[in-house]
Amino acid sequence: MIGLLDRPTNGQVFIDEKNTTNLSDNKISEFRNSKLGFIFQFSNLLVDLTVLENVLLPRSIQKTDQNAQKEAIDLLKAVGLEKQMHKRANKVSGGQAQRAAIARGLINKPTIVLADEPTGNLDSVTAETIVQLMKSMAKKLNQTFVIVTHDRHQFGEVDRIITIKDGRAFEGEDVPPKMELTI
Repeated sequence: MIGLLDRPTNGQVFIDEKNTTNLSDNKISEFRNSKLGFIFQFSNLLVDLTVLENVLLPRSIQKTDQNAQKEAIDLLKAVGLEKQMHKRANKVSGGQAQRAAIARGLINKPTIVLADEPTGNLDSVTAETIVQLMKSMAKKLNQTFVIVTHDRHQFGEVDRIITIKDGRAFEGEDVPPKMELTI
């Protein structure tokens, strides 16, 4: 629901104080591209594009190319991919592809970056690198990450934990379920 990929059957979804529930499909696409970043379990990089071109893709869609190249390069440097940026996406390792996906998720300076099992496809050492990278980028950029994981302990200390069990959301260990959560 937060990613605006599904519509709620009841209730409302507010992001940046905007009710997104009744937006048209075109407005949802525009809103999603400007306010949300996505990192998936599989990097979903386009193999015919370079790492840099993959990171630039959301900006191309948004049609805000001003400074995009410099910002993409800066992000790739921040995630340690300055030497891989001109390689085709299918020529980098899984961990490098996931770091590129993090840069792509951040390129539009979103309100929220949604990460769906971002380490699920990685070995434990690479997964730890990705976790630490997301945490450092969150602090460095004052960026909100919402991370969905089945391995909560892999992420160590975080600002907030929300557990969903049987369709109900719980915050903390002993709090009764809430029907509304403000993130």
